[in-house]
Amino acid sequence: MAQKIHIFDTTLRDGEQVPGCKLNHQEKLKVAKALEQLGVDVIEAGFPISSPGDFQAVQMISRELKEPTICALSRSVEKDIKVAAESLTYARRPRIHTGIGTSEQHIKYKFNSTPEKIIERAVAAVTYAKSFVEDVEFYAEDAGRTDNAYLAQVMEAVIKAGATVLNIPDTTGYCLPYEYGEKIAYLKENVAGIDKVIISAHCHNDLGLATANSIAGVENGITQIECTLNGIGERAGNTSLEEVVMILKQRYPDKYYTDINTRMLNPLSRLVSESMCMPVQANKAIVGVNAFAHSSGIHQDGVIKARENYEIIDPAEVGVDKSFIVLTARSGRAALAYRAKEIGYELAKDELDVAYKHFINLADRKKEVDTSDLQAMLDGVFQTA
Repeated sequence: MAQKIHIFDTTLRDGEQVPGCKLNHQEKLKVAKALEQLGVDVIEAGFPISSPGDFQAVQMISRELKEPTICALSRSVEKDIKVAAESLTYARRPRIHTGIGTSEQHIKYKFNSTPEKIIERAVAAVTYAKSFVEDVEFYAEDAGRTDNAYLAQVMEAVIKAGATVLNIPDTTGYCLPYEYGEKIAYLKENVAGIDKVIISAHCHNDLGLATANSIAGVENGITQIECTLNGIGERAGNTSLEEVVMILKQRYPDKYYTDINTRMLNPLSRLVSESMCMPVQANKAIVGVNAFAHSSGIHQDGVIKARENYEIIDPAEVGVDKSFIVLTARSGRAALAYRAKEIGYELAKDELDVAYKHFINLADRKKEVDTSDLQAMLDGVFQTA
């Protein structure tokens, strides 16, 4: 039986930490409602203690949304946790997400503390959060650089304190996939009670490995992935929601599944991009404008014959109308005939030969021959012949 992988979306919290990506309340609510329709399991709606605006946004989302768990972030500070709980008063499924740094780097140079005191603070935070809500997620910040044996001690302690979800963040994007996978496997083997909680991956993309690390986590026992649309987030960004969802769907269809309506991925990607004024790079996997575009003549010919020759995903599965054949100087006769047919020209072989000579001359002068260029060229060739 396939294992469900819960999708925890942090677009409205970690994603909004990108400079210039701040949303107003109505924009946040619009994105949150779209995420609900998408089918995410958890929405991290904000960091309520950070500002009155963030508190109000979490409160508004909690009141308006019905299906997903609504999560509020806090530090391992009583005031943070209390404010997070207050912001979640109206949530049908509230979750407080609290935690503390566990790496030697953070213990020494961020908290000026000791490993023993960090465990005490972690337990106290979970215990206090548990007095407000049943569902408490604990994050071990910088777990990627935390010694595995110590991390296991922390996790066992917070499970005993009542944590329902364990977040193992690769906060700095430091881990290689095999290292992150081994870390999860170690915890699965060495933490008492870990089989009774959800284990979560929260990976950053500083080395471009966030998606790979999250999948390595799943292969070793992760059952929740924390991610953002378009991979936005602090510094180089977070695990990309659309990437992990489609990897699980395409490569592990009999082993794992999510509740995501993948046909909404492309339109929701655009909504987030436009709302946050954060362009999506053209070659971004799944949702970039070039993700299903073909300009090489060899590739174009292959795709026209059978889409699967060069596309492992049907564009319709992610909300894209169809593949797009881009006409450039590298395009061949098959691509020209295909695009000509789209605008009403069914070219015989001799006509195609004539048109192709004109096309190559035009394409050499332009980076891309668009539909209006093609129409004008074909009209000029055949209506004056």
